[in-house]
Amino acid sequence: MQNPFENALKQLEKAANIMNLDKNVHAILKQPDRVMAVSVPVKMDNGEVKVFTGFRSQYNDALGPYKGGIRYHENVSLDEVKALSFWMMVKCATVNIPMGGGKGGIIVDSKKLSEGELERMSREYVRKIWREIGSDKDVPAPDMYTTPKIMGWMRDEFEKLVGHSDPGVITGKAIADGGSEGREQATAQGGVYVTRELMKKLNLKANETKVAIQGMGNVGGFMAKLLAADGFKIVALSDSKGGVYNPDGLDLDKVFVHKEKIGSLSGMDGVQNVSNAELLELPVDILVPSAMENQITSDNADKIKAKIIVEMANGPTTPEADEVLSARGIVVVPDVLANAGGVTVSCFEWEQNVKDQKWSEAEVLAKLEPIMVNAFNEVWETKDKYSVPMRTAAFVKAIERVASKIKV
Repeated sequence: MQNPFENALKQLEKAANIMNLDKNVHAILKQPDRVMAVSVPVKMDNGEVKVFTGFRSQYNDALGPYKGGIRYHENVSLDEVKALSFWMMVKCATVNIPMGGGKGGIIVDSKKLSEGELERMSREYVRKIWREIGSDKDVPAPDMYTTPKIMGWMRDEFEKLVGHSDPGVITGKAIADGGSEGREQATAQGGVYVTRELMKKLNLKANETKVAIQGMGNVGGFMAKLLAADGFKIVALSDSKGGVYNPDGLDLDKVFVHKEKIGSLSGMDGVQNVSNAELLELPVDILVPSAMENQITSDNADKIKAKIIVEMANGPTTPEADEVLSARGIVVVPDVLANAGGVTVSCFEWEQNVKDQKWSEAEVLAKLEPIMVNAFNEVWETKDKYSVPMRTAAFVKAIERVASKIKV
């Protein structure tokens, strides 16, 4: 099993060498500012107390308060949250929002907990870390298996402990609790803005471009609809169980109705069924991995037929696969740029909360577009300047920004 934090440090080293990063700044950036490991005792419905382990990694706040999700998953580990907090620092700096990098998690299979147990665990986690979070310090958000409802419990618990209202302490809240309009499709919308810019750079036309999307959750589903509205031909789409493919283009309305009715994509008429692994190797122009990490590896990177990969999942490509794709001339728009629309709108939510404002969905999307377009163009220029792939360029640009604020 690859250690995600070791991967993150390799990426840091690569960028540091290219940009001749000050060795003292490099040393500082090799470790998070602070890591918390906490015990989270929960009284279960049967009266027994079960103790869970929770973490919060605060990587760097040179650009603003730490920012990043909290995940509930059996595989959560200290190295994972450290790596994810590093990537959040890079992502926020890539799109130039005033936030640093953070990440948290609890080792738990949350599907086995009742709603009461889930609420007690969420509140207890906040009781263990509350002194180190707040709208001016560290702003958590939802991640794997955490929801707006859970964020509401956490905000409520935090406010009880500090004795005053602080709606900006957590983002990803329900709209009624101070969440932002436009947040649901923000990640996909940011990805579409970036894809449009890439099409301009490469002189490609949407109506001549075939797209395969792995994953049709919040991000993949919106991505399919938004790209189709732009004229792209969506030829493949998958969920966790498998996917559907039609080289002439899918009827998305039919696909979504079928998924809604059956609960999966299997058994649909007029399409070929493909596995998630097969979808990655289809003859398409653009591949959009928007499901799990580590999908494109050294085992399948040489079989990818797409000319462009737009990473909407976090970490879908391993470092080894990156080398293969780069050597083959495949353009990879990295996750820290492609899917940064989500954290950008989370930053907007924080700003609205702190300033006691409420923006419409149209205002949110109007503010998002120039941020994504500028970030894309800065990464593209950095790529050309150093003759490196876009991922390395994004890291160089981000670390330049962070380094400029670090006093050694």
